[in-house]
Amino acid sequence: MSKTILLIEDNKEMRENTAEILELANYKVSVAKNGKEGVEIAQKSRPDLIICDIMMPVLDGYGVLHLLSKNEETASIPFIYLTAKAERNDFRKGMEMGADDYVTKPFDDIELLNAVESRLKKSDMMKKDFSKNMEGLNEFMVNAKGIEDLKKLSQDREIRAYKKKENIYTEDGYPRGVYFVVKGKVKTYKTHEQGKEFITGLYKEGDFFGYLALLEDGKYSDSAMTLDDSEVCLIPKEDFISLIYKNAEVSRKFIKMLSDNLKEKEEHLIKLAYNSVRKRVAEALVTLSNRYKKDGEQQFSMNISREDLANLAGTATETTIRTLSDFKEDGLIDIKGGTIAVSNYDKLVKMRN
Repeated sequence: MSKTILLIEDNKEMRENTAEILELANYKVSVAKNGKEGVEIAQKSRPDLIICDIMMPVLDGYGVLHLLSKNEETASIPFIYLTAKAERNDFRKGMEMGADDYVTKPFDDIELLNAVESRLKKSDMMKKDFSKNMEGLNEFMVNAKGIEDLKKLSQDREIRAYKKKENIYTEDGYPRGVYFVVKGKVKTYKTHEQGKEFITGLYKEGDFFGYLALLEDGKYSDSAMTLDDSEVCLIPKEDFISLIYKNAEVSRKFIKMLSDNLKEKEEHLIKLAYNSVRKRVAEALVTLSNRYKKDGEQQFSMNISREDLANLAGTATETTIRTLSDFKEDGLIDIKGGTIAVSNYDKLVKMRN
């Protein structure tokens, strides 16, 4: 299927000549004669790539990129500036705003087509749904590694096996990198001055954690510990910083992967503040099921300490134990030793709401 390109150019002759070059290369081309028109077309049609002049009436190229980058549906579209302004300051401004490439006029056909092909190829790499396992991580890193300024990305990654309830990092420590769960289950938690824990996150195979301290350039605000025997991969700090700051495509993809659980955390905190104990314990069980139930698994079960479950629900351990006993009598769960099996997921979901 042919790729679609939006060309935003106010000069009629340049617009027609450039569109002809692209069409001869089998691209589907739509055109806009100013920035405002270009933004409207981009938002409606979502092209595979945008080529945009800088100096234009109504809305210039910088304004176009600014507006499109604020819209989630258009922010990841590869963006190439096409302009006669070749001064270094203009080049830097465009790239700092998130442009993917910069082609100056006059240009030859090959120069333009090479830039287009290169950006489309890299965009396709970043759009792939990389499987959330070690193979998927390696595939993602290899593709990102193909970008010239990220050559050293993912080299010498450290993979370590952890026993159940073993600390990975502790609060107030300095981060060495970003962690990726290869196998097992991990929790992050904060400890109250009186020793009470509050679980801030649950992570499974394919999840990243421990990145906020790097983004803030500070210490860890919580600790991380395994819930099961686990294998964890460390992506070195230098590679992570390069990944985030040196390439817009990689940055958008990686940040999206890292921020998957932010909305979930906000909702969890609200429910802890306002829900009853029964609702909070039901919420904790539903959260565990949603996080850790495997595809094709008929019934979710997990060996989890009552203390960890209480910390997730934000209540006392003794209260959690009594509530679990009530849930068992009601046929919502089954308990065997330390393992809790969810027997009626739908009723737990209704109870938590």
